[in-house]
Amino acid sequence: MPTSPLHTEPLPAAPAYGRSTIAEVFTSSASALGLPGFPNALDLPAAPRVCVVLVDGLGAALLRKRSGHAPFLRQFLDSSRKLGSVFPSTTAAALASLGTGLAPGQHGLVGYDVLDPAQDKVVNMLGGWDAMVQPGRWQPHPTVFERVAAELPVTSVGLARFDGSGLTRAALRGGRYVAGGTPEARVQAVCKALGASDQALVYLYLNELDKTGHRSGCASPEWGDRLEDLDRTMRSLAAKVPPHTLLLLTADHGMVDVAPEQHVDFSADASLVDGVAHTGGEPRMVHLYTEPDLPDAGMQRLVDSWRTAHSAHAWILTRKEAITAGLFGTVSPDVEPRIGDVLIAAREPVAFYDTRRVPASALEIVGQHGSLTRAEREVPLLTLVKPGPGPVRMVGR
Repeated sequence: MPTSPLHTEPLPAAPAYGRSTIAEVFTSSASALGLPGFPNALDLPAAPRVCVVLVDGLGAALLRKRSGHAPFLRQFLDSSRKLGSVFPSTTAAALASLGTGLAPGQHGLVGYDVLDPAQDKVVNMLGGWDAMVQPGRWQPHPTVFERVAAELPVTSVGLARFDGSGLTRAALRGGRYVAGGTPEARVQAVCKALGASDQALVYLYLNELDKTGHRSGCASPEWGDRLEDLDRTMRSLAAKVPPHTLLLLTADHGMVDVAPEQHVDFSADASLVDGVAHTGGEPRMVHLYTEPDLPDAGMQRLVDSWRTAHSAHAWILTRKEAITAGLFGTVSPDVEPRIGDVLIAAREPVAFYDTRRVPASALEIVGQHGSLTRAEREVPLLTLVKPGPGPVRMVGR
């Protein structure tokens, strides 16, 4: 475990890849559908139809803390379990693990903004894919959808703008995509897809809660309003799914609110960017990519400067330390240079900005995530509907 005289808290354990993270949700679902070759790490019950709802930004702690806004979901909390998000606890990395069943060190989406070594350029993994970053090359492993679609129908339901996006093509390709502009329209699309076949895997993505959290904060009345909307949507979906459906709800990450006075412009301190060629990641999990010819002494000065300035409220790790700690899982050689040479993972409710690079609008974000705290990395797994009684015929069974 990485240590330093200036560290005030030990580094948390790495995500339990292969056992109890969101990377196991689709693979366990495929096993529950009776398909061979998929481990059922989450011990899901057998079912001919599985629907997985991914609520962006719904951390386990947030759901429990604000469950007064979710009377339908609240009744499942006592029987629910917690899963781990991945590291970093950010949407691109988490959805890629959900879609591939792999840790970030394998699928290669290791952050929000990530260095493309071939171009010596930082690329946004959510919406900044360019012609030089081909999704199928950046993430070449078969997705769970691709593997399942060879045996039975697979449908993804979400907003139209995500159909064919770089992230979708990298991490969630396979099957067919159905767009719905409102949550109600997406519920209808889900039920239609589930009812169209005796067996099916359906994925529903809901991002309204995350958007509100970023804009207004997860402690805001507006966030509570969106949670109430989600609760009604899930009640409606649970009442409409066809028989013998396993309906699951999970999330990609949690969230913490960061006040403006807790914003740190690290680019204003020369010692924190000396020898840094690029900055990436996001405010609660910064990647620092150093100059190629930076000597070891320069690297050590950079790490020491960060630990002197910010070890009281962040974990400061070298790439080697993070990999050794297993934070990214097993890391492929082609993925390793996409990870920052130095990583800044916020422990307290602070956010780190390079104001030379990020737009002013980035400093207006209230709810944030990406780091290793329990609030950011623990997500719920709720079973909203279990398969009904009676015999069912399953592929491979």
